[in-house]
Amino acid sequence: MARLIGVDVGGTFTDIVTLDAGTLAGHKVPTSQDQADGVAGAVVGDHEDAFLHGTTAATNALLEERGARVALVTGAGYEDVIEIARQDRPSLYDSLADRPRPLVEREDRFGFDGDPDALVAALSTADPEVIAVSLLDSYADPGAEVELVRRCAAAMAVPVLRSSLVSPEFREYERTATTVLSAYLTPSVAGYLASLEARLPMSRRLVMTSSGGLLPFARAPGLAGRLVLSGPAGGAVAAAALGWHHGYQTVISFDMGGTSTDVSRITGGAPAVAAGHSVGGRYNRVPAIPIRTIGAGGGSIGWLDAGDALRVGPRSAGAHPGPAAYGQGGTEPTVTDANLVAGHIPADLALGGTIPLDPRLARDAVGRLGAAAGLDVEATAKGILEVVDSHMEHALRSVSVAEGADPREAALVAFGGAGGLHASRLARRLGMRTVLVPPLSGVFSALGLLLAAPRTDIARTLMASEGEGDLAATRRQLETEVAGSYRDTFGRDPVRVRTGADVRYAGQSHELEVPLEAGWSELRTAFEVAHARRYGFGRAGEPIELVNLRSVASGEAPMTWADLPPVGGERSAHGRGGVWQRETLPAGFELEGPALVVEANSAVLLEAGDRLAVLDDGTLEIVS
Repeated sequence: MARLIGVDVGGTFTDIVTLDAGTLAGHKVPTSQDQADGVAGAVVGDHEDAFLHGTTAATNALLEERGARVALVTGAGYEDVIEIARQDRPSLYDSLADRPRPLVEREDRFGFDGDPDALVAALSTADPEVIAVSLLDSYADPGAEVELVRRCAAAMAVPVLRSSLVSPEFREYERTATTVLSAYLTPSVAGYLASLEARLPMSRRLVMTSSGGLLPFARAPGLAGRLVLSGPAGGAVAAAALGWHHGYQTVISFDMGGTSTDVSRITGGAPAVAAGHSVGGRYNRVPAIPIRTIGAGGGSIGWLDAGDALRVGPRSAGAHPGPAAYGQGGTEPTVTDANLVAGHIPADLALGGTIPLDPRLARDAVGRLGAAAGLDVEATAKGILEVVDSHMEHALRSVSVAEGADPREAALVAFGGAGGLHASRLARRLGMRTVLVPPLSGVFSALGLLLAAPRTDIARTLMASEGEGDLAATRRQLETEVAGSYRDTFGRDPVRVRTGADVRYAGQSHELEVPLEAGWSELRTAFEVAHARRYGFGRAGEPIELVNLRSVASGEAPMTWADLPPVGGERSAHGRGGVWQRETLPAGFELEGPALVVEANSAVLLEAGDRLAVLDDGTLEIVS
């Protein structure tokens, strides 16, 4: 098998995992200002290798609002749909809270009244970088939109995106917002991937999408909105595989990196894929794993607000200059500095295997904050850790308790460079008895790239009342279409094709997706079970409606969890002063806390009362 290379770019570190002739290895390098330069410089490969990539190019462009100038073409009278949105308020009781500004300015919105020549002339004057076309009924009949896109593309040398391809579903705001967002990100994504592609010798280059599936570089720019959760999706895919391998029906993935923390609840061995998500208050209706991201990581900075209350994040020291302890010019106290002061990180540990830590610089930074707050160094470090733990606990509750799921029935899969340092305390707060810290935990999201499958998705709005139409024939038609799309994209037939249906009770304004495997009777049963599980009740005898169909075609992942090399029992456990080297711990080894287990890319803190066991694949199972 050719060598597999997975690269996940984070805000602080770039994680790299390789599988070569049965040997799995991982390491970190600091993320560079130019991500393409940094990735290309950190990877060595040849034509036969497969390069799998998780990128923050789309995420950063969106959050930093440095996307393209977009011109929106919509039906006359609907130019302000993108701004009116759903007329909801982001915070019901905060009169000062507002939605983010639209990604397309008012003067760049054009109402199409049936005269394409006048429209093209107006667009030429506006001189946009990208054009987004979203006509009112194009999800049902894309003909007019296709023709308008053709005319615009022929007259102007800029990308033109149409909503009936980007998001071919009803609800004009969501379709328009998604098309505009994808257009806004297109130049950033296209430029980044083209720059990276020119530097890489590999013939197979795939990028992770928000759905947890892989897509060729060449297809990604036209679907730029699907890359917004590219990096975090890899971690969720890997956490699902790990939990299923060890027999856990439900896991909560907890990925704490240098800049952010990503959490997701996973049931049944595979991440659920929702029909949309929001990032930075902007709606994006693309297939996406439901991942909650907060600005809490090892590089998150501690500070005092106007009321002298201790706060942590969301601002991060990033890779440049990084935490004060890195000795690269950072002076503000971060979570990493607090962990070092608290003794949770050994002073001689080199982060990523390359960055030595300076405890004196960490104490100085934390001490300056403490002096302003009237606290000593140790109390300030403890306060920073308490505040960031509170943020992460809230995030974990948002994907469990807030969704009607009991976290005590799940295992916490902790990874990322800082995940193992906080996992045990967070599990106790949530009443979770088991924490799983996977092998290569510091670069686990990059490992998830190797476990992800190639994937294509198709959605169609149907709007069928119960008993109406031949569902089997409609499903076969859509599955034939998605299989053809997969074949065009990857040059081979898919291994699996499956279809789901968005269903609701007649009159509801929200839907639930359930598998579509047979006719109306089976669909009703599946929907009522899902509705009762989600909302706690059902409405027996109430008519149902089928709103959308969603078909997915997927292939085989480059590797499976079973391909991971086992941990040999010939290892000799090595520890000193309560600090153990993870690479020396054999399968079956047991340890009681308090203790610290360290490796090149991360560390695991055991609290008093924690019991650790090394499983067959090198996973650390911690039970409290």
